[in-house]
Amino acid sequence: MRRLFLILTAMCVLAAPARAADVTIAPWNTPFDEGADDCAKHSHPALEVRRNDTQTFVLRENLCATWEAPVLYLLIGDQRALLIDTGDVAESRKMPLAQTVIGLMAQSPFKPQRLVVVHTHRHLDHRSGDVQFAKLPNVQVVGYDVDSVKKFYGFKNWPNGIARLDLGKRVVDVIPTPGHNETHVVFYDEKTALLFSGDFLMPGRLLIDDPAAYVASARRVADFIRNKPVAGVLGGHIEMNAVGEVYDWESTYHPHEHALAMTKADVLALPVTLAKFNGFYRRIDNFIMIDPTRDLLVAVIAAVLVFVVLMTVVILIFRRWRRRQIHVGTAP
Repeated sequence: MRRLFLILTAMCVLAAPARAADVTIAPWNTPFDEGADDCAKHSHPALEVRRNDTQTFVLRENLCATWEAPVLYLLIGDQRALLIDTGDVAESRKMPLAQTVIGLMAQSPFKPQRLVVVHTHRHLDHRSGDVQFAKLPNVQVVGYDVDSVKKFYGFKNWPNGIARLDLGKRVVDVIPTPGHNETHVVFYDEKTALLFSGDFLMPGRLLIDDPAAYVASARRVADFIRNKPVAGVLGGHIEMNAVGEVYDWESTYHPHEHALAMTKADVLALPVTLAKFNGFYRRIDNFIMIDPTRDLLVAVIAAVLVFVVLMTVVILIFRRWRRRQIHVGTAP
């Protein structure tokens, strides 16, 4: 039955025009493609795959397919597989995500019968690919709203508590981490000791929606991993280069990109670092903290003030000109 499921599912996915040749598979430590300033002049695979072992894969959507370049993760157990996030591109012609995932499952020595698709949080660049899985047999796509998240994992006192997903000889712990987004969760894989942190912690901008919730989540995760091994902390994006310089927003070119993995020490340092956030923008070491709502508000206020100043100057000039015209018109 498992083999029949995988054959039928692969047939459904392969019916899409996306080609297996569009996907590369490389060793775990191979750098990702750096993209290009002018993507029209370069040929890049839409999806890159890095293999940690026969059951653990990192999938990166190329910068020339989407400047968000989200990083997705596939964990395979002997009963079911878990896909963490589905990226920023919906159309299978442009992004052969479902085809690739089903193919990796088929190559696994366990060949799990079911696939569960989950999200670190509900932002569109982490769930646009859901449509590729929606009609596939034996695939469950978990909702991304707060109620769906709480219901699927069984959280009774959100955001407290830890949920556990058994994939079959592979257990994944799920930790609520609102702050970047109210639906955010991170995943700890007991098999590999990898922490999949989404946008909660990554080599890039930490966008803070709720500072108090973010600090509480950071403490929760730090307490959880304090006495556990952590082989690496794998986030949802890479936004800086190897020396810590942040790439321009919406850049499709990332030369000398920073390594994907962060460390256990970074997780343990995060609560204290977040507590020093000034509410707008602050950088401490490689932690870049931004409140995008407040930053936008400040930018809008600044733009309004500039507009008011310019209009005031225009009005004063116009009044002075009018007075001169009146004076000239009344002169003998």
